[in-house]
Amino acid sequence: MRGSDQRPDEMWSYVSMEDRIPAEHPLRPLRRMVDRVLKSLSPRFATLYADTGRPSIPPERLLRALLIQVLYTIRSERLLMEQLDYNLLFRWFVGLSMDDTVWDATVFTKNRDRLLRGDIAEAFFAQVVKVARSEGLLSDEHFTVDGTLIEAWAGQKSFRKRSGEPHRSDDDPGNPTVDFHGEKRSNATHASTTDPEARLYKKTRGSEAKLAYLGHLLMENRNGLAVNAMVTEANGSMERAAALVMIQEVKTPRPITVGADKNFDTAGFVEDARRLNAVPHVAQNTRNRSSAIDGRTTRHSGYAISQRLRKRIEEIFGWMKTVGLIRKTRHRGRDRVGWMFVFTVAVYDLIRIRNLTGAGG
Repeated sequence: MRGSDQRPDEMWSYVSMEDRIPAEHPLRPLRRMVDRVLKSLSPRFATLYADTGRPSIPPERLLRALLIQVLYTIRSERLLMEQLDYNLLFRWFVGLSMDDTVWDATVFTKNRDRLLRGDIAEAFFAQVVKVARSEGLLSDEHFTVDGTLIEAWAGQKSFRKRSGEPHRSDDDPGNPTVDFHGEKRSNATHASTTDPEARLYKKTRGSEAKLAYLGHLLMENRNGLAVNAMVTEANGSMERAAALVMIQEVKTPRPITVGADKNFDTAGFVEDARRLNAVPHVAQNTRNRSSAIDGRTTRHSGYAISQRLRKRIEEIFGWMKTVGLIRKTRHRGRDRVGWMFVFTVAVYDLIRIRNLTGAGG
């Protein structure tokens, strides 16, 4: 018999939201790990809120919602709120019941900024690293450093002279035609009116210069997990400077090895890394010059292993740019860009931990 296409308007559902989520769904082990991390951060959350007044969005739910946004590549907070309104899987993960009202996108953003002021992304990431360490997944001896370009939320038209001289244009004032060909433009004389902290920079020869930031990672080599992350302004020496900062924060009495690409093959970086009790396993850059490292380093089998494993760091950057919305940031200012960069690295680590421990089923 043919079934009816009539849809009855039922008032009640006899299937709970918990029962609607498959027992083997990959978000279940992720939710357990996230709850473990958020429980450890509860005392820190308490310091960010007053004891009186109207209740805010619970920080635990806010962070779970941000994790969903990163994990499912949801491009804006407004679209995230729309998905939370009808997606039962997302509601379950965040902690909303089927009848809870979804927050206004503007209210959600303002509550997120409170977590920005509290450095919660760094604390969240640190707790995720602790989870990885408790599972025995981290190496304390072998690491890799690298940086990547994060395109700023600002266009070339916004890069104007610091003197305030307006562009000469007689068409649409909201989106004028700007011809800056032949004009000498540099970070010393120009700045973006959209994002003044962004810098004009290109990471490789032959590529176009973009308004950007630099994101940096320190990865342990055993399982390819990020153990440190930071964002800096974009300039030619900042990759090496940020790498030295992250190397210095590795707390171990034993010497460590640090793999890196040819950009780190400079006498200054090699000398500073050795001073920090780190053996620089950097790729040799012999183009038109001699390398800063020689056979005393390259003859060891560990050097070849570091050069092979260092490429895993590109997998982290690749995931963050294709899934985690980091290729072109949607935020302005180094603090906000850095907050989302560090949080996105933490999300990557959570997925990696789930896969390594077999918790995904």
